[in-house]
Amino acid sequence: MDLDRSPLRRRFPLRTPPLLRTRLIRGGVAALPLAFLAVFFVWPVVSIIWTGLAPGGSFDGSPIAKVLTDGDLLSVAWFTLWQAALSTVVTMVVALPGAWVLSRFDFPGRSVIRAAVTVPFVLPTVVVGTAFLALLGPSGALGLDLEGTVWAILAAHVFFNYAVIVRTVGGLWSHLDPRLEEAARALGASRWQAFRTVTLPLLRPALAAAASLVFLFTFTSFGVILVIGGGLSTLEVEIYRRTTQLFDLPTAAVLAIIQMIGVTSVLVAYSRYQERRSTEISLRPAAEVARRPRGWREWSIVGGVLGSMALVLGTPIALLIERSFRTADGYGLAFYRSLDEMGRGTTRYVDPVAAIGNSLGFAVIAGLIALVIGLAAASVVAYRSSRASRWFDALLMLPMGTSAVTIGFGFLVALDAPIDLRASIVLVPIAHALVAIPFVVRSVVPVMRSVRERLREAAAVLGASPGRVRREIDVPIVARAAAVGFGFAIAVSLGEFGATAFIARPDTTTLPVAIFRALGLPGALNFGRAMAMSTILMVVTAAAVLVVERFRAPGTGEF
Repeated sequence: MDLDRSPLRRRFPLRTPPLLRTRLIRGGVAALPLAFLAVFFVWPVVSIIWTGLAPGGSFDGSPIAKVLTDGDLLSVAWFTLWQAALSTVVTMVVALPGAWVLSRFDFPGRSVIRAAVTVPFVLPTVVVGTAFLALLGPSGALGLDLEGTVWAILAAHVFFNYAVIVRTVGGLWSHLDPRLEEAARALGASRWQAFRTVTLPLLRPALAAAASLVFLFTFTSFGVILVIGGGLSTLEVEIYRRTTQLFDLPTAAVLAIIQMIGVTSVLVAYSRYQERRSTEISLRPAAEVARRPRGWREWSIVGGVLGSMALVLGTPIALLIERSFRTADGYGLAFYRSLDEMGRGTTRYVDPVAAIGNSLGFAVIAGLIALVIGLAAASVVAYRSSRASRWFDALLMLPMGTSAVTIGFGFLVALDAPIDLRASIVLVPIAHALVAIPFVVRSVVPVMRSVRERLREAAAVLGASPGRVRREIDVPIVARAAAVGFGFAIAVSLGEFGATAFIARPDTTTLPVAIFRALGLPGALNFGRAMAMSTILMVVTAAAVLVVERFRAPGTGEF
């Protein structure tokens, strides 16, 4: 008897087992993000390595030998390393009290402050540099000309990375059981001894994660150094200078390789540390850990920490806004009204109004690209059951840890064949999407993993197709987290500067690039215009982040 033609089979048709069918679907879905990363990330990076390592001739005449024997370039590499290490230490010292207060105490406005702390982290680096130029520059509000010094760079890095410590360390700290410290205090330990012997060992994984992130962000710092660094240069800035001003692509490629080696070394060291130090911790809900300050002493400590937080994070922003309205004739909108005339008649002319439209348009397109690629990637990562899935997850995070300047440089080196895309308008949103995809993945994966497999299996047993299962079960649950990821992708795109500085053309200039060009034009009027554009970009980016924070789904990642 032919079972496939039997009446029983016609009534109860044999379906592909749900688990097997799901694996087949995920295998096909994984091809999209893999192809995207292969073309727009792996191939440009490989091309940079080839440019730096493959040229013929003897070793003595190779770009590697040139870099390794050039004292100036070695000094740039050394400065990049030690300023990143110092920035990491200073940021940890300054931000840890804020992480403690926001994780351990409950007070009016706590959630709003926690959201506001995130705003500096997503501000464009050019905006941050411009703000500190107004604060510590030649005509700065403090009366100190620190432009071109490491002190200005350290201050800007602390401002920019403060949220990394608060969100990463504070995220774990807010779930640690305070009764552990109380037990140590009851046994005679002082407050410091209880913290050092009980809480600090439990916080070490989060401290290592935060320190590695801050180091990577400061090691690959570009916009901040370019605006307020003066004559100082990091590997990132030197790659940009060698490419756009000196047209020395081989040396730039070697510097990019050195930078990638440094980034990879940090990631490997952090991974090994986490493997050695990972321990199971009994966590409590954050709502049960945070408590009201007790007595005037604790209220004073909380008030003092919040005051210092407002001083560190609020002063540059407030000054930036104030300078955008302050003209020679008093306060007004003159700088904003004159934006469409900026640089007209000069070789550095740029239309800021068009740049605003370009930034918004690119942000939406980059957000959509990141959303499509990120959702496809997250659907694979969320149900990881093999080592291949874990490697796939790590591959997705690589663009976030890779220098944006390296990505933009790689586009120029690699994307000339079989189709020359180097002058194409599509490269700008693609470069932005590369950096934004990890934000989408990290926002969506926790929610995808929270969906019970039994719901999908029950729907499949009742005859629902795989597409209908996704529409009826996964999409309603994941939609809010996807919106959060889309919002973060837009915020990242609005502020991206490193890659855009390489690939943007006069008709595709974005607002961060326009700000940088305005700072290069002489006169107080152009400086004021830069302040005005920075304020516009800051407001739009901050609004996007605050909306994301407002609608963040429970269980999504910190960033």
